[in-house]
Amino acid sequence: MGTAPFAFLLPAAAGTSTLILVGVLVVSGVAKLRTPDDAAGWEAMGVPAGLRREWLIRFHPIGELALAAALLLLGGALGIAAAVVAVLLFAAYLAMVWRARRQMPDASCACFGERRPITGRTLLRNAWLVLLALVSAVTIGAQPLWGGVALLAVALWPWTLALAAVAVTFLLVQEKGSESAETVSGPGALAPTASGSDDEPEDYLRSRTPAVPVQLGDGTTVTLRELSAREPVLLLAVSEGCGSCTPVIESVERYRELLPEVSVRFLLRSDPEGSTLTSAEEPQTLHDASRYVSATFADAWMTPSAILLGADGLLAGGPVSGAPQVAEFVEDIYESLHGERPPAP
Repeated sequence: MGTAPFAFLLPAAAGTSTLILVGVLVVSGVAKLRTPDDAAGWEAMGVPAGLRREWLIRFHPIGELALAAALLLLGGALGIAAAVVAVLLFAAYLAMVWRARRQMPDASCACFGERRPITGRTLLRNAWLVLLALVSAVTIGAQPLWGGVALLAVALWPWTLALAAVAVTFLLVQEKGSESAETVSGPGALAPTASGSDDEPEDYLRSRTPAVPVQLGDGTTVTLRELSAREPVLLLAVSEGCGSCTPVIESVERYRELLPEVSVRFLLRSDPEGSTLTSAEEPQTLHDASRYVSATFADAWMTPSAILLGADGLLAGGPVSGAPQVAEFVEDIYESLHGERPPAP
């Protein structure tokens, strides 16, 4: 009688790691289907050029969902094979985020669809998933060849319900970081007029432009509030070592042609001497070596990102992150000014 609880707990604990992996892969796969990554994002994560194929990028979330199904429904030798694939996959994810963060402190990844900064928590999470995959590889072989952990979950349904309750509770108590506001607040924000007009949209809560200092390409210092008092400013946070930033860097001249009313400027996390993108000619580059700007916008600020500073001393739109989002943001600003979408490039 004293050993009865262990007869229940040991197989349940052995299946827990696999069930957690199944849940993570399902969430990840669905998120990537809703918000697909692109070749630039894969390049930034260090994926070899031979693997940066459009069809492979599209298949990636489907592959994660298929792996989740294999881990759930297969046991024996087939389950072990699926678990080994999971070990290799999560180990590759861990290696890529570690490498990206080591090369660029402001690196980001689309690990769960939406691009987020890579932090120490990201590394810890991925290391934990590798450990769970290893535990699954060791234990999943004891499950039935057909049915695998799914049969175990049904047989030990009280444990399964408890595990599901923990997962649901965790999801419900999580508060998302500050959402990236993608709305452009209208042409009024792009001219030095008083804010608070009756026709100003209410879906974008405008806040005052932070008076944080940045260094210009010629070495002088100015605050963002002072800079945008002269004219609206579109900040493009980029880095020459960021693969995802390449489309934004290459498109800056087109953005300036589309928006002659706006000062379109690169924002770099280096001193003027430390970047090949530095320009001392107007519009000069802005340099945030002290991380004042990135600290102000916290989780919503990574490379590439964009934010519009209104000439009325208030934020006019953004921040948005990701090359496609930046391109759409520029088109939104153009439409706000001209009443129509810009011509195709």
